[in-house]
Amino acid sequence: MFIFERVFFIMRVISLVPSITESLFDLDLSTDEIVGRTKFCIHPKDCVDKVEVIGGTKNLNIDKIKSLKPDLIIANKEENVKEQVEELMKDFNILVTNVETLEDNYYLIKQLGHIFGKEEKAQFYNLKTYEVFDIPESEKRLKAAYLIWKNPYMTVGGDTFISRIMEELGFENLFKNEKRYPEIQLEDLKESDLILLSSEPFPFKEKHIVEIQEVCLNQKIKIVDGEAFSWYGTHLAKCGAYYRELLDEIKFHF
Repeated sequence: MFIFERVFFIMRVISLVPSITESLFDLDLSTDEIVGRTKFCIHPKDCVDKVEVIGGTKNLNIDKIKSLKPDLIIANKEENVKEQVEELMKDFNILVTNVETLEDNYYLIKQLGHIFGKEEKAQFYNLKTYEVFDIPESEKRLKAAYLIWKNPYMTVGGDTFISRIMEELGFENLFKNEKRYPEIQLEDLKESDLILLSSEPFPFKEKHIVEIQEVCLNQKIKIVDGEAFSWYGTHLAKCGAYYRELLDEIKFHF
C-alpha cells in the first residue's frame, strides 16, 4: 500500500471502487481530478457520466488505465483482484483500502481528506456518519439473515462490513459465526426473525419473497437497499432517513 502525503496540485486520480468514487466527489474533487472509474461507479450520476470507464471492479482494463496516466489509483482489498492491482503497482502509486468497521470508515474518509486537502469536508462527513448511527438500542434484538445472492443462496458472515452495519442498526446476524459469504439453504433461515434481501449484487425482487416464504413461513422478509448496507465512505452519512424508515417499519411488525 502506498501512503500518499497531502498534495497541493491537481492530481489525476482513478478510483476502482464505486463507494470511493462517490466519496471523492463528495469531498469536492472535480472531473479534472477524477479521470477514471469503474462501470459500477454510479454516484453522483451527473459527475460520473463525465469520467472515463476503465472496466469493472474485477476486470480492469489495464491498458486504458495506463493511457490515462494517473498520479494515484485507489483500490480496495476485497473489491478488486489482487493480481490486477499488483500489476498496476509496477507503474503507479496505489492506495489499497480495507474497510471492515465504522472506525475503518472514519479513518478512510480522514485519510482521503488529508491527501486532497479536504480535511474540513471529511470531518463533516465523519460527524454526520456518527450522527446517523446514534440509534437508541431496541428492546428486542432481532435475529436477522442478510442474503446477497441466489442460485446458490449466499449470506454474510460476521467478519464482513455488511454484518457490522447490521449490528450498528440493532440486528443480530444469524450467521455471525460464519466467515465472509457462505452458501446456505433456505432451511437454514428458519431460526431467524427477519430475512433481509439485498437489492445488490443480486437484484432481489418481490417474486423472490414469495419463493422464500414458501419455506420460511414464520419469518418477516424485506427487500433492502444494498448500497445502504455495503457502500462505505461518505455514502453512509446520507442513509439516516432510510435507516430510520426501515427500523420503524420493522418495529411495527414486531
